[in-house]
Amino acid sequence: MRQRLSPDHFNLPVEQIKSGYFSDSYFLRTQEILIKDNHRPRVVMQVFQRQQAVVCGIDEAIAIIKKCAHDPDNLLIHALYDGDPIAPWETVMTIEGDLANFSHLETVYLGSLSRQSKIATNVQRVVQAANGKPVLFFPSRFDHYAVQESDGYAAHIGGVFGVSTPANGSLWGADALGTIPHALISAYGGDTVRATKAFDTHTDRKIGRVALIDFSNDCVATALAVAREMGDTLGGVRLDTADTLVDASVLPYMGTFKPTGVCAQLVINVRQALDREGFSHVKIMVSGGFNTERIKQFEAANVPVDVYAVGSSLFNDNINFTADVVMVDGQPCGKVGRSYHPNPRLALVK
Repeated sequence: MRQRLSPDHFNLPVEQIKSGYFSDSYFLRTQEILIKDNHRPRVVMQVFQRQQAVVCGIDEAIAIIKKCAHDPDNLLIHALYDGDPIAPWETVMTIEGDLANFSHLETVYLGSLSRQSKIATNVQRVVQAANGKPVLFFPSRFDHYAVQESDGYAAHIGGVFGVSTPANGSLWGADALGTIPHALISAYGGDTVRATKAFDTHTDRKIGRVALIDFSNDCVATALAVAREMGDTLGGVRLDTADTLVDASVLPYMGTFKPTGVCAQLVINVRQALDREGFSHVKIMVSGGFNTERIKQFEAANVPVDVYAVGSSLFNDNINFTADVVMVDGQPCGKVGRSYHPNPRLALVK
C-alpha cells in the first residue's frame, strides 16, 4: 500500500483559502450563483496537463480539498501518487461532489500541482543526467521564501540528494546541507584557508568539510593550500567560478573551448593537482549555472565531478495543470475537447 503525506503535514492558511482569498474571482462567483440559485449538481472535476512529466503536489492538493472544502466528507477523490510519471492529457486526479462545495479551491490546488510537478520533473531530469552522482537542490535564494517547504519536497520526489534550507527538508525529514559562502571568506580577509579552519573548528563534526575554493580565482592553488592545512579532515572542494571569469589554472589551455566559469578543464586541473599531492580522497563539487544539458556534457566527457549543486535552472519552464467538469449528475457534460478520460491508475483517497 503506497503512502501519502497526511493533510496535517501541510501548513495551510485554511481560513484564507476557505474565504477565497487565493482564488480566481470567477470561481467564487460560480459558487455564489449555485448556492443562491439552490442549484447543486454533483459533478466530476478532472485534472490533467500536457507534457511528459513527474507529478507532484498531489498530497498537498488533497490536503487543500480535505481541509478547505466546505463539506469535505461529501467529496470523492481519486488521484495518482506524488512521483508517478505522467503522460500528456492523462488524468491525474478527479474530484466528485457538489461543485459549490469546492469550486473556490481550483486555483489553489492547480497551483500546487503546477509548481511542484515542474520542480520534480526538472530535478529528475538533472538526477538522471548525473548518472548516479549526488545532486544538491540549491535554488531557494532565487524565489520567495514561502515556497521553500513544497519546493524541497518536490525536489525530494524528483530524486535530489540534499537541500540547502531547513524549510526545504521539513516535509521529508531532511537536514539542510551547506558548505562555506563567499561571505565567510570575505569576513576572514579573503583567506580561504583561515575561513575553512574556522568552519572546521566551530561546526558540528557530522557536517562534511567542503571548502569553497574560487574566491581568488585560482582554484588549483587554493585547493592545495586548504588540503595541505586540513589533510584527511577535508572531504571536498567546491568550484563556483563566475561565468565571466577564467580561472588562473585554465589560462594556459585556452583556445579550443569556452574557458569561463566552471569549465571541464578547470575541474580536471583541480583533480589532477589534488591527486598529485596525495589528496585523492577529496571530492569535487561544482556549482554555478549547471542544468540538465551541461551535466550531460560533463558526464559524456567523463569530467571528474563527484557532486553537482544545481540552482535556478530547476525553476525553469512551466507545467500547467487544468481542471474541467466532465460529468454532471452521472452524465457526460464537458466542453468540446475535454471529455471524461478515466484512468485506471487513479487510487481512491480515503
